[in-house]
Amino acid sequence: MPEAIAIDVLEPRYVARLRDMLAMFGRAFDDLPTYTARQPDDAYLHELLASPTFVAIAALASDAVIGGLAGYVLPKFEQARSEFYLYDLAVDARWRRRGVATALIARLHALAAQRGIHVVFVQADYGDDPAVALYTKLGTREDVMHFDLEGPGDAGARADAAEPPR
Repeated sequence: MPEAIAIDVLEPRYVARLRDMLAMFGRAFDDLPTYTARQPDDAYLHELLASPTFVAIAALASDAVIGGLAGYVLPKFEQARSEFYLYDLAVDARWRRRGVATALIARLHALAAQRGIHVVFVQADYGDDPAVALYTKLGTREDVMHFDLEGPGDAGARADAAEPPR
């Protein structure tokens, strides 16, 4: 990374920076509406950043957000430990292939060690070759299935549309 890049864990006072990170996610994922159209108010984001179960880490160049990650600390019930689910990770297109994502994950690992988090895990979509390559370089791949379970109000509509078993 030739230009100086800062990697900061976002504290509650950084609501505006979190909004900048959301806009960067929207551009990076080519999905601005999801990340910018219905953002929560400042009080919600402040509370989220204050939560011990949410983490946002931003990569900054000249105070502009050029990358970020967000995820959730999952306290476990079978042992007194936690896991971390890395929910979103993105780097602005102009800053890719410069080690920004690796630096963000390294900062996450340092934070995880400080907090006694046992493992960091992440999902990647088939076809997202850059993400798969990054995560393969940094971790161990597990092939698992992912299901989005329908909410109670969705189950009836889905059952009506389903073809009966034969």
